Amino acid sequence: MRRSEVIALGAALLFAGSAALAEAPRRVVSMNLCTDQLAMLVAAPGQLLSVSHLAADPRGSAMAEAAAAYPTNHGLAEEIYLMRPDLVIAGTFSSRATVDMLRRLDIPVAVFDPAYGLDEVRDRLAQMGDVLGREETALALAADYDARLAALRVELAARPRAALYYANGYTSGDRTLAGQILIAAGFENAAVEAGFASGGILPLEVLAMLEPDALITGRRYPAASRSEEILDHPVVETLREHRARATIADRDWVCGTPYVLRAIADLAGTRTVMGEE
Repeated sequence: MRRSEVIALGAALLFAGSAALAEAPRRVVSMNLCTDQLAMLVAAPGQLLSVSHLAADPRGSAMAEAAAAYPTNHGLAEEIYLMRPDLVIAGTFSSRATVDMLRRLDIPVAVFDPAYGLDEVRDRLAQMGDVLGREETALALAADYDARLAALRVELAARPRAALYYANGYTSGDRTLAGQILIAAGFENAAVEAGFASGGILPLEVLAMLEPDALITGRRYPAASRSEEILDHPVVETLREHRARATIADRDWVCGTPYVLRAIADLAGTRTVMGEE
């Protein structure tokens, strides 16, 4: 075979391999709440076969209504394998046993890290566009997200101090998605003053000494939970009575999707009301 023919054959094989790699998956299953929502936003019609059962729960999912159109899964390798997917999308904290089993069965699995900041929402959209072969759709969604985020962000001479306080006394600092939502809405994060830049358990004594201008707590779940009893403590009740307060919906806060913009807008409304009082 002449040298020119070898080069031509090599180029043809390279092109064929690239085309195969570029072919978009046709049967996609998501097994993580956050990837569920990203996939529903980015996927082509008919491309997404199933989302996790958590996507249909309106308490934690911003797209519960859209998720009703998809069969749900519980993240079990057996049920997902029987769906015959050519791609499974999981999160870093998804069942490692399921991910490992699917890979041993030669099913490709794309694993997404959580978004820990507002800028990472754009990154996760781009990653979803890449694995689904829907780069243009993801790019358009990211551009819309950037524009809406820029419109929501405000420059203030003085920002009210707010503390995020959840079940078990947990708080979020500025190095978290929730903390960055707080900043974008025009607040300072009081917990950072106490050394909780990355979040953690904020003792009631420290919360009382911080005396935040606003207390922002999570929405309770219907069943009784000992983890939520701390929200009934007199210190928390006193702050609720004498400070601005807001109750946040987990569905807009927990995942790095464009729905964080709704959380920012809602919280900015609380800040605006504070300024009018």
